[in-house]
Amino acid sequence: MTIKEAILKSMDEINALTNYMDVYNHIVKSNYYDFGTAKTPASTISALLGDFIRNGDTRVKRIKQTGGTYSYYLTKNEQNISIDVLSGENETQITKATKADKAKSFDERDLHKLLSSYLKNADTYSKTIFHEQSNGKDNNQIWTHPDMVGIKFLNLQTKASQNFLKSINRVDTFKMSSYELKKEINSNSELKKAFFQAVSNSSWANYGYLVAFEFGDSLNEEMGRLNQSFGIGIIELNTNPYQSKILFPATYRDLDFKTIDKLCKMNDKFNKFIEQTEKLMTASEKYISGAEKELDEFCDEYFANDTEVEKYCKEKHIPANQE
Repeated sequence: MTIKEAILKSMDEINALTNYMDVYNHIVKSNYYDFGTAKTPASTISALLGDFIRNGDTRVKRIKQTGGTYSYYLTKNEQNISIDVLSGENETQITKATKADKAKSFDERDLHKLLSSYLKNADTYSKTIFHEQSNGKDNNQIWTHPDMVGIKFLNLQTKASQNFLKSINRVDTFKMSSYELKKEINSNSELKKAFFQAVSNSSWANYGYLVAFEFGDSLNEEMGRLNQSFGIGIIELNTNPYQSKILFPATYRDLDFKTIDKLCKMNDKFNKFIEQTEKLMTASEKYISGAEKELDEFCDEYFANDTEVEKYCKEKHIPANQE
């Protein structure tokens, strides 16, 4: 276990607003990491917690307390922390990544696991849809299928509120997204082609996104214009998936059930994804955990820790984004 993994594991087990000393003491008590002869290990923990924020790692958030000190918590545990506590200065600073090293090559689909890990951290289940596995011989199918689909369920804590919302409008209990993924987009012409492919592929979803590992430095203005005109969001994917960021948010739209039905007929994986989603939504309380596990196992794999991320990127020759 790396020191960063020990920090994340300890924060998850603390499951509350905490400071660097509490995290350090938990690591030592649990024997998660051997600091050896380090003279100031607690200061190391403090510095690394700050690095999560400075590097834009979305797994960790912090707030400034009275007196200027910082407290930290895991984003996924945010619902367990009092709203009053979080009303202070919440920092999720994002840094600009530079261009990736083009000397090493990797496949576009090698990026899917990075995106699925980013989405899983945002409580979104995702699944890759292979257009070549669809029925028919239409060469334009690539403009019909998203690269990945995702679904996020509204997180309600009580059974009463869950049942009440479902009885009003079941569609409001979830949001579905579509993702068009590219290795790099370096020119206006490449941007427009990829963007309108995303528009075509996401007409059925609540949110549509264009995702790329690298965007050219001069494209920001055009991305903003296209985003404002068509509502497709833009995500910059990072080698560390938890440092990926939404450059432009997507605009909400109602689901197009006719297109969903068409995609279900065309592609078995998409059809199974819809089936698994419906199964979880309609499961009785007794079977919810089983249905959730079944959906999670069907969806794309994601990384369990930073060590897996580093090993995968090295094997696939995916270059690290540098500040």
